Amino acid sequence: MSSSRQYSVKEVYATLQGEGGQVGQMAVFLRFSGCNLWSGREADRSGAWCDFCDTDFVGTDGPGGGTFELTALVDKVEEAWLALSATSGPRWVVCTGGEPTLQLDTSLVSALHAAGFLIAIETNGSRPVPEGVDWICVSPKGLVPLQQRSGQELKLVYPQAGVEPSAFEILAFERFYLQPKDGPDREDALRETLAYCMAHPRWRLSLQTHKLLGLR
Repeated sequence: MSSSRQYSVKEVYATLQGEGGQVGQMAVFLRFSGCNLWSGREADRSGAWCDFCDTDFVGTDGPGGGTFELTALVDKVEEAWLALSATSGPRWVVCTGGEPTLQLDTSLVSALHAAGFLIAIETNGSRPVPEGVDWICVSPKGLVPLQQRSGQELKLVYPQAGVEPSAFEILAFERFYLQPKDGPDREDALRETLAYCMAHPRWRLSLQTHKLLGLR
């Protein structure tokens, strides 16, 4: 299978999913470059739609990163999985970013499925997810309107100024998570998140366990 499209990828690597509804699941992380809510440059952070992102998604210089056409990108994901020497269990690839819906398309979804992968996505929800993705995680950022309003999990970084968790409860997600905002006020954020989850049992606590364990 071939395509003339070029995909810009920051990094490709295998690790355990560290947060949300699939925590502990082995997967290949396919991190696309670019985002529609922030340039990724510190000089632009204060004026961005999302000013608390903790991920480097600028450029293509990360481990396994580069510019790929379709077949080469699927081969890169396969290479990362095979490096695990895994012999059983589902083969997951997590499409993330930045904002993966800027690049993930139905051609890549079909090619990854053909290679035997189940596909998860971590998106800010401001753009619709292409058909065929197996696990949709939407993480709303600020007051940006959501175009993707259904999926397997909604994971809200908390607290966010002017954003109330209750506003999302009408949406068609199977699970609702609150995740303490990382940063200089992380201890306060953790306390607020715990208190909210305990008072509102529909919301589950999500922790970034990969940071606690020193994983990527």
